[in-house]
Amino acid sequence: MDKFIITGGTRLHGVVKVCGAKNAILPILAASLLSSGTCVIHNVPLLQDVVVMTNVLKCFGAKVRWENKALIIDATNVHPAEIPEETVKKMRASNLVLGPLLARFGYVKIPYPGGCAIGSRPMDYHVKGLQQLGADVQDGYGFIEGKSAGLVGSEVYLDFPSVGATENILMAAAMAKGVTILRNA
Repeated sequence: MDKFIITGGTRLHGVVKVCGAKNAILPILAASLLSSGTCVIHNVPLLQDVVVMTNVLKCFGAKVRWENKALIIDATNVHPAEIPEETVKKMRASNLVLGPLLARFGYVKIPYPGGCAIGSRPMDYHVKGLQQLGADVQDGYGFIEGKSAGLVGSEVYLDFPSVGATENILMAAAMAKGVTILRNA
């Protein structure tokens, strides 16, 4: 068995460069849709999923440009447009635009997301969570459609812990009126 033997008592010093992480950047990119201005995100990894997500943002009218390892996203002219199914099908995380668009515009409609096949990962936790914030969300016929005259904070309980649903609900709750408590996230 391999093991590390660490002998303490020596002061650590130096610099460690930390790379950006895909699972962190994708919800951050989706959250940029909550803004009515420009977001600058540093240390963004140049990965295929990041490129796909920036294409998703562009479908909604965001202007996206790279400067070194930073992404500049101007969401000033974003609108809840119809998004091509082939764009959404490229990546599971494309569903992360549900909460931000619903919160900002009161409307969202996206085709079912695609991406990797890691067992069954239904959208019902996302749908139920957004419904608990007062949205009318319908799941069916190959798309998810949500409407709201204004989200309202509430106690949201997830039947099963879900990272993606938690991210979606948190982004929507950021613009909801009142306090949201998320349980079993």
